[in-house]
Amino acid sequence: MLVLVAPGQGAQTPGFLTPWLDLPGAADRVAAWSEAIGLDLVHYGTKADAEEIRDTAVAQPLLVAAGLLSAAALDASPDIVAGHSVGEITAAALAGVIGDEAALRLVRARGLAMADAAAITETGMAALLGGDPEVTVPHLEMLGLTAANVNGGGQIVAAGTAEQLAALAEDKPEGVRRVVPLKVAGAFHTCHMAPAVERLREASLELKISDPTVTYVSNADGRSVATGDEVVSRLVGQVANPVRWDLCMETFREMGVTALIEACPGGTLTGLAKRALPGVQTLALKTPDDLEAARALLIEHAGA
Repeated sequence: MLVLVAPGQGAQTPGFLTPWLDLPGAADRVAAWSEAIGLDLVHYGTKADAEEIRDTAVAQPLLVAAGLLSAAALDASPDIVAGHSVGEITAAALAGVIGDEAALRLVRARGLAMADAAAITETGMAALLGGDPEVTVPHLEMLGLTAANVNGGGQIVAAGTAEQLAALAEDKPEGVRRVVPLKVAGAFHTCHMAPAVERLREASLELKISDPTVTYVSNADGRSVATGDEVVSRLVGQVANPVRWDLCMETFREMGVTALIEACPGGTLTGLAKRALPGVQTLALKTPDDLEAARALLIEHAGA
């Protein structure tokens, strides 16, 4: 049983798309996507610096494009798909719920809407290192913060206003060793993103939606979703609600997953899986050099 997962914002690094564009047809495909959404994905994926690709409106389409490109190069069907945050749009396309170009149009709208929402109030996010979630989450709520990402293995990302995050730095939950500010533009997956939800809902009305062709596991509660309409509804609401990647990994375990491949730019989710899913083989697609090993893993583990 094999799951293909797609990473979320923060996984991008300068130039990470460069080697993928050398694959047959890849450059033309990305150029077509760029024209469709009015954003030069080739430039941002090959020449832009870290600050340029940190921009929410740029990073999100870039990540979805990279995920779709690497999955197409893999050219195989997993048993399960899932994505972390914006990676859920990649997963929806991989499951056949929406088309690739539609996924890029949707994520472009998402990135712009979230960037605008983030500009309303000075907000941010911080990773908490160490601690027990049962202690940490109530402490965050006491400070007015949201556990925006509950990633498993004890990893929690808090989100809220600049003042709330400053208070957290001075008053850490018991057991938390460090609070590390993240280089993101706002408090994603919290009430601060509520203005983006309606804009994303409007964008979703233009989508041609199909039911998933493989099992799709949702960030909302870690459960599989059977209909395309429900997948899209959850994609819309997700921007203002926490990511429960811990529950997704619990579902992988319950379903008997034996291998996990992370689409480009892989690394973050395979790292979490190594800690939370002992015995599950993992592989991150970083460059096309990883494709041969990934195909071998698919042949060995995928039952689809």
